[in-house]
Amino acid sequence: MESAKKGHPKGLYLLFVTEMWERFSYYGMRGLFVLFMVNALFAGEADPRGIASNIFGSYTGLVYLTPLMGGYIADKYWGNRRSIFWGGVLMAIGQFFMFASAIYYNTVEIAQYLMFCGLGLLILGNGFFKPNISTMVGDLYEPQDKRKDAAFTIFYMGINVGAAIAPLWCGFIGDTGNPADFKWGFLSAGIGMLISVTIFQLLKNKYLVTPDGRQIGTAPNSSVKTEEDLKTPAETIVRGETQKSRSLFEYAGWIAGEISLASILYFMGGLDFIGSMIFSFCIILPAFIITDRSLSAQERTRIWVIYIIAFFVIFFWSAFEQAGVSLTFFADKQTDRTLLGWEMPTSYFQSFNAIFIVVLAPVFALLWDFLGKKNLEPASPVKQSMGLMFLALGYLVIAFGVKDLNPETKVSILWLTGLYLLHTMGELCLSPIGLSMVNKLSPVRFASLLMGVWFMSTAAANKFAGTLSTYYPENGITKSFMGIEIANLFDFFMLFVVMAGVASVILFLLSSTLKKMMAGVE
Repeated sequence: MESAKKGHPKGLYLLFVTEMWERFSYYGMRGLFVLFMVNALFAGEADPRGIASNIFGSYTGLVYLTPLMGGYIADKYWGNRRSIFWGGVLMAIGQFFMFASAIYYNTVEIAQYLMFCGLGLLILGNGFFKPNISTMVGDLYEPQDKRKDAAFTIFYMGINVGAAIAPLWCGFIGDTGNPADFKWGFLSAGIGMLISVTIFQLLKNKYLVTPDGRQIGTAPNSSVKTEEDLKTPAETIVRGETQKSRSLFEYAGWIAGEISLASILYFMGGLDFIGSMIFSFCIILPAFIITDRSLSAQERTRIWVIYIIAFFVIFFWSAFEQAGVSLTFFADKQTDRTLLGWEMPTSYFQSFNAIFIVVLAPVFALLWDFLGKKNLEPASPVKQSMGLMFLALGYLVIAFGVKDLNPETKVSILWLTGLYLLHTMGELCLSPIGLSMVNKLSPVRFASLLMGVWFMSTAAANKFAGTLSTYYPENGITKSFMGIEIANLFDFFMLFVVMAGVASVILFLLSSTLKKMMAGVE
C-alpha cells in the first residue's frame, strides 16, 4: 500500500486529458460567444451588450444547474461512465449546431434557432458530464487519502490546459474582425469534444480503477455497498433504499413547492423565467436532499457544510465570471491591446486566467502537500475565504487603474493582467479545494448529486453574473443596483470589491465552526 501512495494513479491523468479536451471545447466556444452575439448575431439591435449579457448569464447558469439532473441519473441509474460518454456526445452535437448558427449569421432567424438548439444540447450534455468526471477523481483514492486535495488541484490544471489553449486557437481562427469567421472557432470546439469522448472510451477500462483494482463508475452509486453501510445499519441505509422512504405524495409536494417558488420569483420578484427557475432550484433541491430520512446525523451535518460554503461560492463566481461578459467588454473597448504593432484579439484575454492556472497549480499542489505533511494546512473553509479575498484584491487593483478614467481613454494591458493573476490565485484556493471537499463530505450514495449541488451554486452565480454585467457603465448613463449608484467603471469594479471582501471575512469567521462540523474528514 505504501508504494501505491508514492504517486497518483494513472486514472487521474486519463481524467485530466478527458477534461482538458472538454474544457477546450467549452472555453473555445465561450471565448467567442459574447463577441459573436454582439458583433454578428445582434449587431443591428439597440442594446447588443445587454442582450448578450442576459443570454450569456442564462446559458452559463443552466450549464451549471443541469449537473443536478445528471448527478441524480448517474447515482440512481446510469453510473458515472455512461453519463460521461453520452454527455460528451450531446455537447459535441451542440457545438456543431453553434458552427451551423455562425454559418447563417446573416439570416438572423435561422441563426438564432440553430444557436438556441446548440445551447440546449450543450446545457443538457454538460449536466451528464460535469459532476460525474469530478466524482470519479475522488473515487480513485481511499476515502481518507490525504492526496485528494493535490489530486483535484492536478485535475484542475488539466481543466485549465484546455481553457488556456482554446481561446488562443479558436480566437486566432474565429475572432478575426470578420463575422463570417466565428464558425471556424465553433467547429474547432466541436472537434475538441469528440477527441475528449474518444480518449475516455478507449482507455477507461484500463485505468479507471480503485486502489484495490476494482472498476469504478460502471454501476449506479446507489447500488454499491461499503463497509460503512454494513457496520452502521441503524444510521446508514443501504444505497438504493435512499428514496424509497418518500411517498408519491411527498414528491408531488416538492414539485409543487418548486413551481410555487419559481412563480413567486417570476411574477413578484421581477426575475426572468430562467433566473426564476435557477434560483428556485437552488433552494428546493438542497432542501429535498437534506430532508432525506436515510441520512445519519453525521451525514446531515457534513451536507450542511457543503451548503454553507456553496452559498459563499456564489459571491466568488458571480464576480469571477465577469471575465466572459463585462471584462470582455472592457478588454474590447477600453484596453490597449497593441503589442509591437500587433493588435491582440479580445478573445485572447480568456486564456490569461487559464495560463496562470497551469503555471501556478503545481505550486499550489506542492504547497498543500508540504503544509499537510507539517500539519499546517489550512482547513478548506479558510482556503476558500482566502480565495474570496484574492478576488476582491483583483478588482481593487483594476478599480484604481480606471479611477477618473476618460471613457475614450484605453488603459494598459497590465491592469487586466494583474486582475487575472490575483483571480487565479483566488480560484486555486477555492475551486479545486471545493471539489475535494464535496467528495470527502458526501455520502457515497449522494456523491454525484451533491457534486451537482456544488455546481448549482455556480449556476446561480453565473446567472447573477449576467445580471450584474448589465450594470456595466457606458454612454455616460448612471445605473442603480440595490440603491448603489454606478456612474463609471470605478463604481462598477468597487461593487465586486465590497461583495467579495465582505463574503471573505464572514466565511473566515465561520471557518472554525465549519471545521468542527467536518470532524473526521479534515
